[in-house]
Amino acid sequence: MLKAVEAARPNIIFILADDLGYGDIGAYKKKPSKIPTPNVDRLAKEGMRFTDAHSPSSVCSPTRYALLTGRYAWRSTLQQGVVLPWGAPLLKKGQVTAATLLQSKGYTTGLIGKWHLGMTWQTTDGQPPASNEQRLSNVDFTKAFLDGPLDHGFDHYFGVDVPNYPPYCFLKDRHTVGIPTLPDTGRVDGFNRPGPMIEGWKLVDILPELNRQAVSFVETSARSGKPFFLYYALTSPHYPVVPAKEFQGKTTVGDYGDFVFQTDWCVGQILETLEREGVADNTLIVFTSDNGPEITGEVKPGVYDRVLQYKHHSMDGLRGAKRDLWEAGHRVPFVARWPGKIPAGSVNEETICHVDFLRTTAEILGETLPEDAAADSHNILPSLLGEKTEKPVREATIHHSGSGRFAIRKGEWVLIAHITGDDNRRAGEPEWLKKQRGYTAHDQPGELYHLSEDLIEKDNLYAQKPEIVAELRALLEKYVAEGRSTPGAAQSNDVPVQIIKPLAKPQAKKAHP
Repeated sequence: MLKAVEAARPNIIFILADDLGYGDIGAYKKKPSKIPTPNVDRLAKEGMRFTDAHSPSSVCSPTRYALLTGRYAWRSTLQQGVVLPWGAPLLKKGQVTAATLLQSKGYTTGLIGKWHLGMTWQTTDGQPPASNEQRLSNVDFTKAFLDGPLDHGFDHYFGVDVPNYPPYCFLKDRHTVGIPTLPDTGRVDGFNRPGPMIEGWKLVDILPELNRQAVSFVETSARSGKPFFLYYALTSPHYPVVPAKEFQGKTTVGDYGDFVFQTDWCVGQILETLEREGVADNTLIVFTSDNGPEITGEVKPGVYDRVLQYKHHSMDGLRGAKRDLWEAGHRVPFVARWPGKIPAGSVNEETICHVDFLRTTAEILGETLPEDAAADSHNILPSLLGEKTEKPVREATIHHSGSGRFAIRKGEWVLIAHITGDDNRRAGEPEWLKKQRGYTAHDQPGELYHLSEDLIEKDNLYAQKPEIVAELRALLEKYVAEGRSTPGAAQSNDVPVQIIKPLAKPQAKKAHP
């Protein structure tokens, strides 16, 4: 394995789409997709497509934290949900991240796009930063924000915190681009949070500008002769769904389909730039999503609406959506290309997770991480290189929902440690879908599914398999208590972690009306 990567020092580009579903990419469809994605499909053709890849959480901030740190975010102070507008920094000072590792090894590091991990905003009155319908903001935009990307390993940063969170302006390195002094008047059906906006701000302009900045970073970095790392955190197809004019009408799946098409076009621009600059052959490029597709919002249509309106399944037949513990909440497309290293046109069924990125990066560089770093990160380089291993890369994987609830996956079994119901989503699964699938045995204290036989998670086997419930529950408790899920000395979680709604003993199966 090491011979395959020795002295490689590849450039690394990690492209993270926002709320993109497993079924939104053509390479994952058995039939031609209603949304053309030729550039991501090309990556799959020239590299490897993983069919069992998972985001560490079914919502945004926790995934981004885990991706950079190799540590599940529920070990931090963020126990549920996401970092809110003007939120405090989630990363600790001095914490090892993929960016700090690569920066320390001579890489030029850049983040283009969405941060959403909190930062420290300086204020005019010494009070915590805030804004609402009546209060524009007390943030002093003439001063630098701290504890952002540049304090966690990135040499360059250009992007937004979240497209529907204030401030409504671009952020560059440590400052806003301009001073936002106007109230946000561009809300899309109430989806945006109130806050200050810069004059002329348009949501539709965000993605095109991010792509220009990403292309420029690749060009400049490639010409420098130094290896580079680009974390390209796209803001699409996250709501508000705002495809640029030139992409409107390009698909038969409405604005959402057009926005996904534009997202794929952005990937294509990066690929063209790598080729133009002559560095494509020594660049590892990964494309994936931070969680599953949005169920809906104040802006429609959502994932279930698209099934009825356009016959497009963003969840590709999987159960659930963003925020959920069911598969569609966190099973995501994941394709990787590294010419001459990753076998072209390969498909890999290994269970992997975004939290594995840090340890895999360290393996590529031949570096040993500190004992207290990357507590949940596994090395997936053998899988990427197409090597056969005697046992799975990951013993088990913990899934975490938007409401802070837990599930654990080991082999073909997944245990959801409570009755999911509809409490962790904006709206429940529609009745037509429930009736169509005929879900069974959901009156148990938890849910247990055998994914190789029941990938849509239809039949709850919690009562029938108490020994597997007990095994997975014990492993989940062990991972939580020891502060890590990888071999090594036990670590401490930042705050006490409770497995919400402890499991009761399995109950006898009841008949459903």
